[in-house]
Amino acid sequence: MAGPVDPAVLKVADAVGALIESWGFKRNMGRMWTVLYLEDHPLTAADLGERLGISTGSVSMVLTELLNWGAIKKAWVVGERREHYEPETSLWKMISRVFRERELNWIKQAADQFAEAKAEMPGGADARRTLIAERIASLTNLAQVGSNLLESMLEGESIDSLPLKTMGELVKDPKK
Repeated sequence: MAGPVDPAVLKVADAVGALIESWGFKRNMGRMWTVLYLEDHPLTAADLGERLGISTGSVSMVLTELLNWGAIKKAWVVGERREHYEPETSLWKMISRVFRERELNWIKQAADQFAEAKAEMPGGADARRTLIAERIASLTNLAQVGSNLLESMLEGESIDSLPLKTMGELVKDPKK
């Protein structure tokens, strides 16, 4: 059985939980990962539930999600039968996985929808349709630039944000 959790650990866990929640994940995912990250040894599900004051069912669901995202892993502890967990300590590895599997996918889905919308545009070239087509083209270019920047960042390359700024201005006024 693990000892009581330090109040400073809970404070940091709550801060990371709030940050993770603002990124679209469950608050307790951030809290649980942080408790593991700040500990010097693996913990059991019961230890985590006790330290964070959450139910066994919630602990189980959060552990499954954290395992699926690669934010934690199971750890073998000599002489113990219960499963123990330890954190992924490479922050870049975790963040880049989210960018690669979630954000990059969202950008690509948006670009696909822009292409579908452009293909569905009725014929004729009145001023309104021309404006819509130009702005869809600008959004398509913005998605491509964003995708390229994100892929470059994930590969560890230096990033020039000027194309993104320029594309952002084109979305406001495609005639620039």
